[in-house]
Amino acid sequence: MKTFYIAAAGAAMLIGSSANAADIAGLCNTGQTADCSTTATPGGVDQNWTLTSAASNTAYDSASVNGNWLANNSTSLWLTPSANGNQSYDPSSNGFYSYGLNFDLTGFDPSTASFAGRFAADNLVNSIMLNGVALAATGGTYDRWTDFSAASGFVSGLNTLTFNVENTAQRSGNPTGLRVEFTQSSVAAVPEPAVWALMIVGFGFIGGTLRRRQPQRLTFAA
Repeated sequence: MKTFYIAAAGAAMLIGSSANAADIAGLCNTGQTADCSTTATPGGVDQNWTLTSAASNTAYDSASVNGNWLANNSTSLWLTPSANGNQSYDPSSNGFYSYGLNFDLTGFDPSTASFAGRFAADNLVNSIMLNGVALAATGGTYDRWTDFSAASGFVSGLNTLTFNVENTAQRSGNPTGLRVEFTQSSVAAVPEPAVWALMIVGFGFIGGTLRRRQPQRLTFAA
């Protein structure tokens, strides 16, 4: 009986260890260094995020930002199409800017992945796409945060998160940018083959022990 409980406890520990959640690597705030550990020196090209637009195909960690925007801090920086966050764009027609971030879930179970965060934008976010599928959050503005999150839509291997920003046309004094901070993320690792083998052996042992423990028959004297 004692051996049975030890085997059951061991199997439970294997299941628990294989399902432990971890932060999703590569979900870097805008303006952070490549390892997501701290903010980079403002004015350089962002080390994690990309930009696709008619105005620029380089996302910069803005060295200066409009005074009406949320101020840069040690957690995140504004991304802008040039190092000068005050540069004016889109004088005659609306501009569209797609900021992208890639992260890799190789070795993890994508069905267990989730994240949450917040963003600010000038002028607004038309859509947030995770691997081409739109998340619920849109809109936003430049002087306060808007929340966003995802608990599905992840895939094995490389994943892409895209913020599509629209800048309303204005003749002058019309900067544009995006700021993103992740507040939570979680994903469970895929168990290694050796772990699966140990789990199968453990459950097999438990099953064999249960089969051997046949109930005793009671007999009564006539």
